Amino acid sequence: MAFDIKLMEILACPVCKGKLHYKKEQNELICNFDRLAFAIVDDIPVLLEGEARRISEEERA
Repeated sequence: MAFDIKLMEILACPVCKGKLHYKKEQNELICNFDRLAFAIVDDIPVLLEGEARRISEEERA
């Protein structure tokens, strides 16, 4: 089973509560405002600030 894109309607960044963008190639959810990437592990988004990675300007959605 793959990540259910319908979840994007209800998911938000845990830091700023803003919109997340799905990057299928990296299997991550991106918050452009906070410049954070949240991994999706076993089809479950890991929306923990401490587990997120910082992204560069070029990686933003």
